[in-house]
Amino acid sequence: MFGQKEDPGQAQQPFLGPSMTPTRGPVRRTVVTRVYEAVRAIALCHNVTPVFEDDEDVNFDDTEADRQSRQTVVYQAASPDEVALVKWTESVDLTLVKRDLNSMQLRTPSGSIVKFQILQVFPFTSETKRMGIIVKEEDTGEITFLMKGADVVMTTIVQYNDWLEEECGNLAREGLRTLVVAKKVLTEEQYQEFEIRYHQAKMSTQDRNAKVQAVIESLERDMELLCLTGVEDKLQEGVRPTLELLRNAGIKVWMLTGDKLETAICIAKSSKLVSRLQDIHTFGTVIGRTDAHLELNALRRKQDAALVITGNSLQVCLKYYEHEFVELACQCPSVVVCRCSPTQKADIVKLLRNHTGKRTCAIGDGGNDVSMIQAANAGIGIVGKEGKQASLAADFSITQFSYIGRLLLVHGRNSYKRSAALSQFVIHRGLIISTMQAVFCAVFYFASVALFPGFLMVGFSTVYTMYPVFSLVLDKDVKAEIAMTYPELYKELTKGRSLSFKTFFMWVLISVYQGK
Repeated sequence: MFGQKEDPGQAQQPFLGPSMTPTRGPVRRTVVTRVYEAVRAIALCHNVTPVFEDDEDVNFDDTEADRQSRQTVVYQAASPDEVALVKWTESVDLTLVKRDLNSMQLRTPSGSIVKFQILQVFPFTSETKRMGIIVKEEDTGEITFLMKGADVVMTTIVQYNDWLEEECGNLAREGLRTLVVAKKVLTEEQYQEFEIRYHQAKMSTQDRNAKVQAVIESLERDMELLCLTGVEDKLQEGVRPTLELLRNAGIKVWMLTGDKLETAICIAKSSKLVSRLQDIHTFGTVIGRTDAHLELNALRRKQDAALVITGNSLQVCLKYYEHEFVELACQCPSVVVCRCSPTQKADIVKLLRNHTGKRTCAIGDGGNDVSMIQAANAGIGIVGKEGKQASLAADFSITQFSYIGRLLLVHGRNSYKRSAALSQFVIHRGLIISTMQAVFCAVFYFASVALFPGFLMVGFSTVYTMYPVFSLVLDKDVKAEIAMTYPELYKELTKGRSLSFKTFFMWVLISVYQGK
């Protein structure tokens, strides 16, 4: 089952006929019923809320039925992946029509409305990497615990199977973000027992979070595997040339993602962060000092190879060989860190700042990138389908990833050169007057006599030298088109030639000479 953020597409629907509506009696488990259970689980296990919007043309003479027929539905959720999956279930005629805090309604292919009561919701967190919901169908009274999450955690929760790991790898190699969906049918007695223990855990005054999680995990056992979903994370326009532009400008690019290893490699290749002909060194799974030492030696023998490493292996390497790993990783043309939690993203940014002393810029478009953006020297938030959390927490907010090239190579370069020239000119302007006053006092036996009247001193600092200040603020050494065509010009900024001890003392000598 596949979804897509931009367009869920029109999936084939021969298997969703009216005969697939659930019956009250026992049903023989066939392929049709299994598919229906999987699709229904996708349509129920989420935090999506449908919002109906009226069209602009409003006629007050229309009936209520006419107004409802003109309404368009908009799905709202914290993650665009969930919206993509719900849109896919709509394309196969299982539509979410209503959602509130306590209930949910689905419209089946036959047009009937199936009502569900929401008993419990366990939201997704970066620690658990899964979400769950307990619903009760009002017609049959059946209580079902539905769960979806990353394959890493769901593999140990679902029943034994021989296809989950293989299919996850196949979808990941195609660049899709995978989620495993499972279910568990509960009796009324089982749910009442769970609710009592869950309520007691929430009322606990000590170790409340641990006790609540333990109660939930007692329910997450021996679940029935329903399906595996894959959502395509489409790249925006201009991502590939922008990354190539940044590499030519001498900027090292690291990709920090929470996706699987195969998905991260596929996205790195599709975005041209790693070229097709470039070698990729996949850092092996390490669990101790010896493994980390062997893998670091293998990485040291690689020449001009992109590094791909998981978050857990990175954490082990930083524990034992922090300095050596950072030194080797910075020599790689590009680095991809997959299975990375939001906290690990921020830690990696802080690590690069402390060890290299370089300026770091974090770019993100989702709420899980906020901590990374705030940890960097400069944060850039992209407003997109992930929401506005990243853009609100960032120093700069843009709507397209391709704008980063112009932001850095044109505006960033001009800002640096103008600030360097302006700061040194202000020193030059003040030092001239100070030198003249010092020489005048020395000639007249250090008498405390002003060389110029007060209004001339104030005028020199403001009005008389105002035009050079404005010329420096608006100065451009090259046009924007040239700066974008030749990104190598940006490399000059990394050498610090515009503002250094050498240029500072040159301005001081010029000021002293002109003052005399």
